Amino acid sequence: MNPVQPVGVIYVEDDDDVRIGAVQALELAGLPVTPFASVEAAGAIVRADMPFVVVSDVRLRGKSGTEWLSELHRLDPDLPVILVTGHGDISMAVQAMRNGAYDFIEKPCSSEQLVSVVRRALDKRRLTLEVRALRSALADRQGIEASLLGRSPQIQEVRRLVSTLASTNVDVTIYGETGTGKDVVARCLHAHSARRSGNYVPVNCGGLPESLVESELFGHEAGAFTGATRQRIGKIEYAHGGTLFLDEIESMPPSVQVKLLRALQDRSIERVGSNRPVAVDCRVVAASKANLFELSEQKLFRADLYYRLGVAFIELPPLRERREDIPILFEHFTLEAARRFERDAPIVDDATMSLLLTYAWPGNVRELRNVADRFVLGVLDRRALSRSVAGSSELSLPRQLENIERSIIEDALRRKLGDVQATAALLGIPKQTLYDKIKRLAVKVDSIREGAPVRTGS
Repeated sequence: MNPVQPVGVIYVEDDDDVRIGAVQALELAGLPVTPFASVEAAGAIVRADMPFVVVSDVRLRGKSGTEWLSELHRLDPDLPVILVTGHGDISMAVQAMRNGAYDFIEKPCSSEQLVSVVRRALDKRRLTLEVRALRSALADRQGIEASLLGRSPQIQEVRRLVSTLASTNVDVTIYGETGTGKDVVARCLHAHSARRSGNYVPVNCGGLPESLVESELFGHEAGAFTGATRQRIGKIEYAHGGTLFLDEIESMPPSVQVKLLRALQDRSIERVGSNRPVAVDCRVVAASKANLFELSEQKLFRADLYYRLGVAFIELPPLRERREDIPILFEHFTLEAARRFERDAPIVDDATMSLLLTYAWPGNVRELRNVADRFVLGVLDRRALSRSVAGSSELSLPRQLENIERSIIEDALRRKLGDVQATAALLGIPKQTLYDKIKRLAVKVDSIREGAPVRTGS
């Protein structure tokens, strides 16, 4: 994805003295300006998605600013257009605001007022273009990258492992906290394997009563126990030719662990109430919040089953350890929620994104998805989220501060296209100080320069 270019100003005014004065004021404020004496001249360079905002006088010798406003919004409805009016044009300007103008300025205006209004418009335009670029990048992603979103080194390693293991028949164990996406990884392994035409069969081992686990996994014959009125195919048998996903396997009862071990070794099962073996060819993907090796050392999980499952491992990082992935994940979930609820996808503002980047996310990606749902529905309580930022992190204060500092530096580098000197100026620190922080925080400047997706905040 190409990074968003810096946003500038198209300024249209047919009074030479006024135009020269306004351009000087904007340039002294560090804002790039392209001046024109007429709408006709400026219109020749305007296009959709351009990195500019428009400032135009209402009364011009040719086409008026209000006429141009309608044309500009047909071209790009989100383009901020600021109208400059004389005293007698206030009612016209108010109507223009109703028709979609970003703001209006009454002549004569001070340089400070002009710069202030234009800065706000530039921030809005930058944010709009960043979100468009991010949404375009999301739409262009394919395969494993589309399922496992993110640019952090941790998630890149997860994608590499999934890509390597998907084409094999090896059983896989996935470790990760609640909400990190273990089911997503398991589905990805299935979808990109030769077994994709077979069934993907998820089983939550922690959600089944112990009395039903064996029947659920292995099936039963009619009459095997009270209430078994007909034969039932179990989850393992149903996964023949496909993938069996055993979530929360650490909670599986020891008696069932024995039968599972035998099934994995023999690749066959016996239904409850039957002595006839049934051959089963399925890949097993197990998932656990706890370290199965440590549980086996404590005699809380069968060591032989651990070694049978423990051929290949994928460890999913918690969201608080890959904060650079939050913007693209949140945008993805926002678009999903907008489609699901049949709403317009809102643009996240800078203050909300700052809260998202600093929150501890105990519920990980699943919690982020829920926050995106509330954001789209317009019921997100930002004050509650802000209070949680201050009190919910499990990390030490120095670690929290490091994460926040890293996120701020990475975001500033993306906004300046990886230019360290420009980033230092943006952050208001000496260049050498920024280099020291980049080294200490292990910020990947080269990856940012290669065009990693920009975030949806400042």
